[in-house]
Amino acid sequence: MKFWKLYREEKITKEQLRYQRLKSVLDKLGLSIPDEMIYKLSDEYIQHLSSYNHLFPNTIEILKYLKPKYNLHIITNGFQEIQDRKLQKSGIDGFFEYVINSETAGVKKPNPKIFQAALDYAEVAATNAIMIGDSLEADILGAKAVGFQTLHFNSHKEELHDFCPIIHDLSEIKTFL
Repeated sequence: MKFWKLYREEKITKEQLRYQRLKSVLDKLGLSIPDEMIYKLSDEYIQHLSSYNHLFPNTIEILKYLKPKYNLHIITNGFQEIQDRKLQKSGIDGFFEYVINSETAGVKKPNPKIFQAALDYAEVAATNAIMIGDSLEADILGAKAVGFQTLHFNSHKEELHDFCPIIHDLSEIKTFL
């Protein structure tokens, strides 16, 4: 999470993120691995990561509930080459009209420009949009700064706050729409 925060804040590059998150673990384990091997392992990790298709409980059910009523989109700081494959492998790619990622938007959440890009793609005003996100900083505060309504899916057990309603299970979304 530390390196994702640095990446989000544009303090490190995508390549540095991929290298440093692996190097730091190896260092903590006291393993001395040549940089070439770290880059190779990082590449293999990225290839394997796209086969990971774990979904939170009630994901499919809530998407089936939402899809006929709302236009669904994703805004992500995740790498495009991973996100597309993860959505396909998990079977949820058909629920979303657009996937706006930080690489194509040129900025990362919580930068307002990525949220504005999503609104432009969706052709909707921020006041008619809701961001349901799992990161208080990147998703909730970023979206609120642009005028979105927000709902915090607190899957990481972040501290409670008063910025917006908080849910702990995706099925709770129904009570807010």
